[in-house]
Amino acid sequence: MKIDEIIEQLKNDQRNKEYTDRGIPPVFQVSENAKILVIGQAPGKKVEETLIPFNDKSGEKLVDWMGIDKNTFYSEKIAIMPMDFYYPGKGKVGDLPPRKFIANEYHKAIMNLMPNIELTILVGKYSMDYYLRGVKKRNLTETVRNYKEYLPDFFPIVHPSPLNFRWQKNNPWFEEEIVPELRQRIQNILLT
Repeated sequence: MKIDEIIEQLKNDQRNKEYTDRGIPPVFQVSENAKILVIGQAPGKKVEETLIPFNDKSGEKLVDWMGIDKNTFYSEKIAIMPMDFYYPGKGKVGDLPPRKFIANEYHKAIMNLMPNIELTILVGKYSMDYYLRGVKKRNLTETVRNYKEYLPDFFPIVHPSPLNFRWQKNNPWFEEEIVPELRQRIQNILLT
């Protein structure tokens, strides 16, 4: 299946009707040349407005943690495939969770179009729950702390949302130890 066919399927899926009716396409970034795949949560309101993945404060932080610039982030070297391709709406605290059927029914077909992925960065709880099912630790903090157990395929990190400032403040080891390792791995992959 080609990416255009998958996009058409997503647009015609009745569960996405409200977005299609408003002219909003699925928001992701795919390239058969991608070497790094970022699996995030779901587009936020600002991303829905611009249709550019991670085009918000979370994206700025993520690009910084990855040690690359925006041009590289939005190049064919990096693929971005969230757990939901549409903004799920506002919840009591932050956004609603991604709808599960997107990953269940669409992720595999999209991943099959990207044979050169060397590293998948799992951003936040939802992607870890799905892709590290059965092997993740008892909570997000322990999963991130033990990231080496998931290499070379997966690199789990906390979500870079400004709403996570307390977690980041309480866990300084993440930026001190994990972020430099993430940057080094990304550089090694992009330079080959």
